[in-house]
Amino acid sequence: MKTNILVIGLGLIGGSLAKALMRHENVRISGYDADTLTVRKAYKMGIIHQAVLSLEESAAEADFIFLATPVGAAKKLLKQSRFWKLREGVIISDTGSTKMEILETAEELEHVFIGGHPMAGSHKSGVEAAKDVLFENAFYILTPGRHAEEAHVGKMEDLLKVTKAKTVVLSAKEHDHMTSIVSHFPHLIAASLVHQLDREKEYPFTRQLAAGGFRDITRIASSDPVMWRDITTQNAGMITAQLDQWMDEMAYLKDLLTANEEEPIRRYFEKAKAVRDELPIAGHGAMYTAFDLYVDIPDVPGIISELTGYLAEEAVSIVNLRIIETREDVFGILVMSFQTAEDREKARVCIGRKTAYEVYIS
Repeated sequence: MKTNILVIGLGLIGGSLAKALMRHENVRISGYDADTLTVRKAYKMGIIHQAVLSLEESAAEADFIFLATPVGAAKKLLKQSRFWKLREGVIISDTGSTKMEILETAEELEHVFIGGHPMAGSHKSGVEAAKDVLFENAFYILTPGRHAEEAHVGKMEDLLKVTKAKTVVLSAKEHDHMTSIVSHFPHLIAASLVHQLDREKEYPFTRQLAAGGFRDITRIASSDPVMWRDITTQNAGMITAQLDQWMDEMAYLKDLLTANEEEPIRRYFEKAKAVRDELPIAGHGAMYTAFDLYVDIPDVPGIISELTGYLAEEAVSIVNLRIIETREDVFGILVMSFQTAEDREKARVCIGRKTAYEVYIS
């Protein structure tokens, strides 16, 4: 008997999840999106087996339901699901970046809810960017709700094994605290640094000096302002605790966060994104930076030695190698660092010529 999976929201994350779950031999994956064009694209691309027209009817047949939408939309769907006729034993999950609010909403459900956060992403978006290797070697956090027993968590972990992600079970509070430190708070710092640069009017050449290391360390300030508005409003308390040690711009940012008003926060991130995107791409700038090449590779034995072998044949020296596990807002699984832009370009051309792997430069 087939396992029926419904994925609601077919963007990068939802599409990639559906595509990865296709690796199971005995599943039927249905997909729904508010944009009907996206659903048709997903079906034509072979990401889903069935395009859903009636959300309620498809949910009634599902064994697993994934809400791959922003947290605000996921909360609304959870409230709607109370009126759906769902199967006994159905497991509902989400893919959002914050967990406490969604778990609070799920408390009202009679069905099993297990929060999920696949910590992977890409510089691309939309169903067209979906790839079945997106979650490989990335952390996939699970936060069980009040009805979720160990057996339910085990079923979810078994289902997700084919994604090759590393599942970790945490409480919602643990998740939001940890991500506020390593993900949410750094984003605010990056945005505040760009705001500080934008206030520099006396020496306009400062922006040219910011082309290197400054541009690298503020990369995440170019993320979607609406997404980050939602993340900060939903995890405001945790992030505010991190901001207490900062002054000046951090004090201003803390006031915005404490007020927790969506529009000012959106404008803050939007301004940071606009200023950061205008920075020059070329040049070293005033801060040292390594030249990184990001490569999307499958998790198979010998793949790294294969790539380094190709580069050795062309006498391209590598400064550092690292596998990215938490890849939110970062593209690629393997990061190769080089001493010069010329070496990086040689490596990009070499790998592009000898393999079919996608190669990116930040």
